[in-house]
Amino acid sequence: MSAKKRALISVTDKAGVVEFAHELVQQGFEIISTGGTSKKLVQGEVPTRDVQDITGFPEILDGRVKTLHPKIFGALLAIRENPRHQKDLTTHAIDAIDLVVVNLYPFEKVVADHALDEKELLEYIDIGGVTLLRAAAKNFQDVAIICDPADYPKVLTELAQNKGKLSIETRRRLAGKAFAHTARYDAVISSYFRERSSEADIFPDEMTVGLKKVQSLRYGENPHQKAALYQETGARSVDWGIVTAKKLQGKELSYNNYLDLESAWNLVNEFSENACVIVKHNTPSGVAQAARPVEAYRAALACDPVSAFGGIVAFNKEVDGETAEEMAKIFLECIIAPGFRPEAMEVFKKKENLRVLQLPGRINSAAREFDVRRVSGGLLVQEKDLGVTTEMRVVTKRAPSPEEIASLEF
Repeated sequence: MSAKKRALISVTDKAGVVEFAHELVQQGFEIISTGGTSKKLVQGEVPTRDVQDITGFPEILDGRVKTLHPKIFGALLAIRENPRHQKDLTTHAIDAIDLVVVNLYPFEKVVADHALDEKELLEYIDIGGVTLLRAAAKNFQDVAIICDPADYPKVLTELAQNKGKLSIETRRRLAGKAFAHTARYDAVISSYFRERSSEADIFPDEMTVGLKKVQSLRYGENPHQKAALYQETGARSVDWGIVTAKKLQGKELSYNNYLDLESAWNLVNEFSENACVIVKHNTPSGVAQAARPVEAYRAALACDPVSAFGGIVAFNKEVDGETAEEMAKIFLECIIAPGFRPEAMEVFKKKENLRVLQLPGRINSAAREFDVRRVSGGLLVQEKDLGVTTEMRVVTKRAPSPEEIASLEF
């Protein structure tokens, strides 16, 4: 059995992998790799052994089976201090693997691109990569696992400082990150199948939700609370929801800004005509619809011009220069709309702290989109309220006029 340290590298995201592998070789590692990663490393002049040279078995089933072999998983799962495990390695001529570098097929991205049919899409469900991550993470006392290229510099620095070893704290952190990565990956796949299910019961017995951190926020609802923004990952398009709104200008958004933007955006999208919603402290202070955005804004402002100060304004149509001029007359925190005319942006540029956000998409009406509320120890889940009540029964002596009916519907 070889005493040389060994690293298995098999990545979809190849950013920085050649440089990383070069450094590992300099620190005494032998590199093992597969398929496209192996080709990339060889092109980068990194000495590399192919997995099939280790297993004695070629890739089969169009690459569906590459690393699934006892000589790979025995090398990962063997506990170094367990004599029986070490005897098995010796008996079967298996050399241990000390470091695994893996990231997964981009299932989430190809789903969002809507370019492939289901048969092609299924090929982007990673099997071997997930298994490698879980095996290495399970045996983190002896094996280090890297699933994020952002960890390359930290790992190299620690290896250099500690004579080719990583601390147990680092390996435990990397293992936790690997399990979180595979859990989110499976949540995306589960979401894809759930959203296409024809079952009458839309609430499955088990539901997984995948979240990916977008950014840390300065603080939460109050200054003493820490906060962060996460994006839900699933089979829907990646450009959906407040979390993906494009900030065209202004300061960083706060926790409270996001809450108010969500309320305003959800409400304004209930209307098909030009509409404007003004929200303050997560509560609408003015809502109106009109023939033009500027008229809708003026009417919404007239509902409560005091509370509108420092509020959030949402439109369901493009904002023009005239509307921007009106809004510039008072202090506002954020403005969100599907689009902004160039003359509107010229007006907003004079208020550089004003946050201006663009979000082209309307509210998603997919059957499997849920409203979720946190309660102690769990979640309340319900269907989104996408219905509009149009059936009315007159029970008064006088029937409402058409104008009154219109107001009631509004």
